[in-house]
Amino acid sequence: MKISARNTLAGQITKIDHGAVNSEVTLALGDGTEIVSIITRHSAERLQLAVGGRAYAVIKASDVMLAIDG
Repeated sequence: MKISARNTLAGQITKIDHGAVNSEVTLALGDGTEIVSIITRHSAERLQLAVGGRAYAVIKASDVMLAIDG
């Protein structure tokens, strides 16, 4: 796989919740961190995503916002 995005994180799929249109996919990284992605159900099926399978979180964003309480 070659991709222009610089932030790719490999992990294992731990949970998939399919809705009528979208699927919520939880990916566990090696350090125990979890990332949740919402993709179309069609994409989840096309990629043949399954619990226990390996996948990459590809993060492409020009801005990251921070907030604090108070």
